[in-house]
Amino acid sequence: MRNPLYLRNNPSEIRYVNTYVENRFAEENVFVRKPRRNIEPWPKFEDAKRDLLPLPTWPGHESAIECYWRCWEIAFQNFRPADEQNTFVTDYSSTMYDGCLYMWDTVFIALFGRYGDRAWKFQNTLDNFYCKQHPDGGMCRQFRENNGSECYSRFDPAGSGPNVLGFAEWEYFRAFGDRERLAEVFPVLVSYGQWHRRYRTWPNGSYWGTGLASGMDNQPRSPEGEIIDHAHLTWVDTNMQAVLANRIVLDIATVLDRREEVQDFADENAVLVPWINEYLWDESSGFYHDLRRDQTRLTEVKTIGAFWALLADAVPAERLPRFVQHLDNVAEFKRPHRIPSLSADTPGYDPDGGLWLGGVWPPTNYMVMRGLAARGYEDLAYEIAKNHHDNMVASFDETGSVWEHHAPDKEGGGRGRKDFVGWTGITPIAVLFEFIFGLRPDFTQNRLTWHIRGIEGFGVERYPFGAGGLLNLKLEARASVLDKPVVSITGDLAVDVELIWAGGSELIEVQSRVK
Repeated sequence: MRNPLYLRNNPSEIRYVNTYVENRFAEENVFVRKPRRNIEPWPKFEDAKRDLLPLPTWPGHESAIECYWRCWEIAFQNFRPADEQNTFVTDYSSTMYDGCLYMWDTVFIALFGRYGDRAWKFQNTLDNFYCKQHPDGGMCRQFRENNGSECYSRFDPAGSGPNVLGFAEWEYFRAFGDRERLAEVFPVLVSYGQWHRRYRTWPNGSYWGTGLASGMDNQPRSPEGEIIDHAHLTWVDTNMQAVLANRIVLDIATVLDRREEVQDFADENAVLVPWINEYLWDESSGFYHDLRRDQTRLTEVKTIGAFWALLADAVPAERLPRFVQHLDNVAEFKRPHRIPSLSADTPGYDPDGGLWLGGVWPPTNYMVMRGLAARGYEDLAYEIAKNHHDNMVASFDETGSVWEHHAPDKEGGGRGRKDFVGWTGITPIAVLFEFIFGLRPDFTQNRLTWHIRGIEGFGVERYPFGAGGLLNLKLEARASVLDKPVVSITGDLAVDVELIWAGGSELIEVQSRVK
């Protein structure tokens, strides 16, 4: 190595100044060294519909099934190549916005895309972020599709986030049990979390964001209305996402027997969760809020981002009923189309949506449903899912399209971009399977939990379970929700299916039909 005094006197030989704080987990990142892989030929939608994608049937709900297939059809039109110009490591699913690949859009596309995994590896699109991770663990949230360049400089306040990559990876693991994949993404997620902790926190350890970094661009959270600056706020959603990301890292570490290497994630949550509940909770409103620079709460702003607290398991048991009740209040989040991204009693709420001033967005709705289910509020999760799904199908009936978002106080129509799949596919596909049909897989436990509601019959053929398993599921119509369901379940693997309905529950041990 050159003597520093020599370099000081010979500045022409200095090629760069190293501003990276090296991260040993980022050094493990295998994606930065992977050769490019291209899928040839790309699958055709018609072939996948016939042989590979789950096949739902739902008598009397033909529009819902048509909407389901239309979402897959659009998704199959959005495949793009990795090439020498963009230097991505894999062909990918476009996020359909401004010719760029967006991080949190990709997460939610992957979450519905896992149901089409046998036709196209939607999860692999995430690899195109991982392959461009910096040596300190940082990752840009947006890349240009044509040349793969970052849209933000490394320390731009709007340049990274939300930190929800682990949400998609953990759900894929629960669906398919791919331990090898989990081992590959673990160091990426660890170093990314540590980067956020180093560069996105205040001295007290709480997290900040920006309108763009949060993904909810134009919410009235900054007194100046800025979307590109943190405004010296403590951001409620960013803190909840940090807690969730930490929990997922710890879960992955447990599976991989690397728990002792990430004790810092447990240590952070041990401090951060109590801090959140002391400083971001407002007793007068019964809600979690951003914190101003002077440490007073933004009690007039209720953002859907606060509900990341449910998935993060950050809400004390005694506060849960009061916090959840906001979702069932017509003056706040229980609007004609649930759930507005901004509470109706927040100044600036737009009954027509106004993007994130009240617009109903499939990804944040899905986040809330999953959080409610995780905390035991299955009935409310289903009510919200049914309202949202019904409204989306009605919009599809009226317009022949699926939309980026919807108005909370108006029926029909759509807002933003049409034919947006894009993350909008999460409602006609993932919400249909997980909440309307009530199917919740966990291959790691070899169990499918089936929450059966209503009296209508329906079925799903080619339902994916595990890396290679397929199930055929059929529910007969019933006279009453209290009646024991009559189901038919066959598959090419043995699996435990837990039926849960208003009148009871039953565990069925399904035997493989393959000898």
